[in-house]
Amino acid sequence: MSVATAAFTSAAATDACTGAPLPVLGRDVSVPLVTGGEVGYAALDYAASAPALQRVWDDVAAYAPYYGSVHRGAGYLSQLSTDLFENSRSTIAAFLGCREDHQVVFTRSTTDSLNLLAAALPAGCEVFVFETEHHASLLPWRDATVTYLDAPRTPQQAVETLERALAARAAAGPALVCVTGASNVTGELWPVAELAAAAHAHGARIVLDAAQLAPHHPVDIVALDVDWVAFSGHKLYAPFGSGVLAGRSDWLQDAEPYLAGGGASRQVSRRADGGVDVEWHSTAARHEAGSPNVIGAYSIAAACKALTEAGFDSLVEREQALIAKVREGLAEVDAVRVLSLFGDEAPRVGVISFVVEGWNSSHFAAALSAEYGIGVRDGLFCAHPLVRTLLGGDPQDQGECGAPEGAPGASLNAIRVSFGAGTPDEHVERFVSAVKELVRDGARWNYRTENGRCVPAV
Repeated sequence: MSVATAAFTSAAATDACTGAPLPVLGRDVSVPLVTGGEVGYAALDYAASAPALQRVWDDVAAYAPYYGSVHRGAGYLSQLSTDLFENSRSTIAAFLGCREDHQVVFTRSTTDSLNLLAAALPAGCEVFVFETEHHASLLPWRDATVTYLDAPRTPQQAVETLERALAARAAAGPALVCVTGASNVTGELWPVAELAAAAHAHGARIVLDAAQLAPHHPVDIVALDVDWVAFSGHKLYAPFGSGVLAGRSDWLQDAEPYLAGGGASRQVSRRADGGVDVEWHSTAARHEAGSPNVIGAYSIAAACKALTEAGFDSLVEREQALIAKVREGLAEVDAVRVLSLFGDEAPRVGVISFVVEGWNSSHFAAALSAEYGIGVRDGLFCAHPLVRTLLGGDPQDQGECGAPEGAPGASLNAIRVSFGAGTPDEHVERFVSAVKELVRDGARWNYRTENGRCVPAV
């Protein structure tokens, strides 16, 4: 980092994790209860968007007065912002263990990253993806030949399923495997290194959707031997709409720019016939046309630095204790069924989905919010085929999130509780207690369906 960049970097430092949650924004927010009074909000929806680390917010706030447009400005703030932007790219590359010849491309999100890669696939590329993927990984491959693989029930079965599918390829052309690192529904870790080895053994490449993995575990692109990694800042304790696609440069360099415009072009000139000739950048800028989200990129880099300094070993140890507390508490409630592909012993991150016998999931989630100040998520979690499979439905059924008319009663959707480095013990303890109380005593308030959501009746 240059002297200029260091001048506005926050003096805040992240202490090594000592068993306490990392400070996050919103930790002191109180919310009203329908039964009267207020309570501190228990944010247990980290899998959708994790609260920003206070450290990240402080770093961004320290930089904000110095904001300037990057790359082409002669002024001091523009040069300083350019320095910060490119240093952020280097910080993220180090966080992911990238090689020197890898590219780190800034995007809007994991979804945007995977759509960018889909647009860069060489002609004739075959794509292999499990039905268990988030829609961000399941849907971008519209212009490719896609093989959707059935949900495996063990990590070994996942590897064997992929190996059979790749071995059955009719042609020896380019192929890509897309796989999650940790399920956004069950939290279970996938055998990424083994799947990468299977892919490479059959001449295919592999992209890792690390949206749910990167906030909880270190991700090393070389150690895992994956070709690309995609993740989102808003799940990595960073604010704003930014994401990353990092990895091999060749397909990205050979593809037409994801967006055509300023920044992606190195040189543009008129031809004698009145047309335009364009020379595109071969660096990450090729796919970053337009004025970039400098603050978003910096916030991701700040989060990478904060998590590294906090120490993933300690963060993982504490999170595993929270996972055990939640799972043990839910196991004490006969009406609760926790959803799982790989079984109770599978390693996992702090994402747990479940259903409650006799309850509509939207109704249950609404009661947790309105009566206990606990924020969880209900529905199909943008992974409709997976949730349908886990609930015993047909994965080909049309997915529908939210509460149906007459919200109380069973429903083919689920409740998801998720947490991480900023979660206090009290939040998961309150959650477990609330689940037990709701199952035992029922809701204390009446609820109705409004615009597909179950809400307290007023």
